Amino acid sequence: MHYALLFHQSPEEFAAREDPQKRAAFWGSFVPYMKALQEAGIVVAGAGLQPPATAVSVRPGASGHQVQDGPFADTKEQLGGFFIIDVPDMDTALKWAARYPAGTHGGVEVRPTLPPTTHAEMLKSLETTNG
Repeated sequence: MHYALLFHQSPEEFAAREDPQKRAAFWGSFVPYMKALQEAGIVVAGAGLQPPATAVSVRPGASGHQVQDGPFADTKEQLGGFFIIDVPDMDTALKWAARYPAGTHGGVEVRPTLPPTTHAEMLKSLETTNG
């Protein structure tokens, strides 16, 4: 089963990723975690994300879609990156999440993913449902 590990970071943790004086400490704790996931052979996909200031959100509105700078969440922690892992169950996914070297404000959201589908499969499913 696939689970998403969504890494939430404080503004300070985002800044530490790029600050020359703090970068080594930040990546020094995170890289061993990434290597452990890779060595376990459970990583399906993953990526770090640019800081929240680079995000743009689109929301439906009364007069059409509203485009807003920044992420959806109005919180101090923001999504910093993710891994999709393939493990047998939620308990195993939670054990991997607990190993994340989060800072004092960060955390990991663990969420099962929907089964992967191709674009063609999705369209066929919609045609069958609506047809």
